Amino acid sequence: MTEESFTTTTAGIPVESDEHSLTVGPDGPILLQDAYLIEKMAQFNRERVPERQPHAKGAGAFGHFEVTHDVSEYTKADLFQPGRTTDMLIRFSTVAGEHGSADTWRDPRGFSMKFYTTQGNYDLVGNNTPVFFMRDPMKFQDFIRSQKRRADNNLRDNDMQWDYWSLSPESAHQVTWLMGDRGIPRSWRNMDGFSSHTYMWVNDGGEKFWVRYHFKTNQGIEFLAQEEADRLAGSDGDYHTRDLWQAIERGDYPSWTLKMQIMPFEDAKTYRFNPFDITKTISQKDYPLIEVGTMTLDRNPNDYHTQIEQAAFSPSNMVPGIGPSPDKMLLGRLFSYADAQRHRIGANYNELPVNAPQSPVHSYSKDGQMRHHNPGDPVYAPNSKGGPRADTERFGEPAGWQTNGDMVRAAATLHSEDDDFGQPGTLIREVLDDDARDRLVSNVVGMLLNGVSEQVLLQTFGYWHKIDKNIGDRIETGVRSGQQQ
Repeated sequence: MTEESFTTTTAGIPVESDEHSLTVGPDGPILLQDAYLIEKMAQFNRERVPERQPHAKGAGAFGHFEVTHDVSEYTKADLFQPGRTTDMLIRFSTVAGEHGSADTWRDPRGFSMKFYTTQGNYDLVGNNTPVFFMRDPMKFQDFIRSQKRRADNNLRDNDMQWDYWSLSPESAHQVTWLMGDRGIPRSWRNMDGFSSHTYMWVNDGGEKFWVRYHFKTNQGIEFLAQEEADRLAGSDGDYHTRDLWQAIERGDYPSWTLKMQIMPFEDAKTYRFNPFDITKTISQKDYPLIEVGTMTLDRNPNDYHTQIEQAAFSPSNMVPGIGPSPDKMLLGRLFSYADAQRHRIGANYNELPVNAPQSPVHSYSKDGQMRHHNPGDPVYAPNSKGGPRADTERFGEPAGWQTNGDMVRAAATLHSEDDDFGQPGTLIREVLDDDARDRLVSNVVGMLLNGVSEQVLLQTFGYWHKIDKNIGDRIETGVRSGQQQ
């Protein structure tokens, strides 16, 4: 044993024993002055941070994003400039499951990325689906609760889930994706990632564009059939976590090609779908994908807790050249994600190494629990003491848009093809093949036969009939025939 390797307390004081508490004689009572024993027990009781409310189960890796195509005419964001390579972190996750749940449950997969740019951290929070269950953050908390556990028996409940979905028409597009093949990816390496939200890009000349991000897997899309996913949930609940770790460990680095849909600013006003509605896709026939670069994961974490569990992602972290859109869900998330991290980890979560930017920080934020570095005087702005000042001339006003109108609680109604069932119906009829439609029906029927009440069944049959009458008929027939067996 070298001199440097002996055990110490967290204060660096040498420890007398790793095995024996301080007692009155070998068989006597334990003494309170055994500071190392008290430290070990007290630290153990506090070594978990609260798990995330949604997206509790997940894992991730480090890598880099390399720009391969010039998109500087659309954005001045540093990480998207020609030839730029930016370090990054990604965390994959399920949505509804708790920290110890199975990786292979049918669920959307979180696809959260942190880019350590030269102008601060850029966080992009997405999923493996291009749409979401609702368009208004007022409904988000209710949706998550419907997917979690009942208050009485602490069990997840299909009746509760389908009750919520069938009474929320805007969920139809996402539910169709979820119940199809892509509802259970074979691995995180074999799925695409999407911003889902529409963002704003701004170029050096101040010209604005509406954009959506598409990370296309270079490993190919693959999925798990329900039966195989169920088997893996019982035999290897950490299947996706293990797959990602082992792939990187053996040098089989997964990668994704980033492609963008880019819409001229004025087009949004008259586009046939509301481009700021996260329950809708923007047609690639209207706005084809434009290639930007490649994301590669090549380094596993060496400490899961500090580098993955305490990783904090917030869509409010937007660097110059990138801004929000009028997407209501995005605007709600600009508050809720950062607020969740302050609750879960602490007000100074950005000081943790995994969250700390690689660029200089000149902030007047100070004090609070776990604060490691205060700015020093002066601690206020404006000041005449040489403290940092905002460079308005260089960075300009934040990216935004003009809006007006009375204060209302209502959905947007200005786009000609904005109904909730059109796009999921098109997905079923024009994108899925016969085998995929068969699996979709089987997945839905199997779930509806497991504890769903008659009232909710009737609501759900009507919901699917509005998406596609033939599929709705097949689902209703499958459930009714299954009930009679």
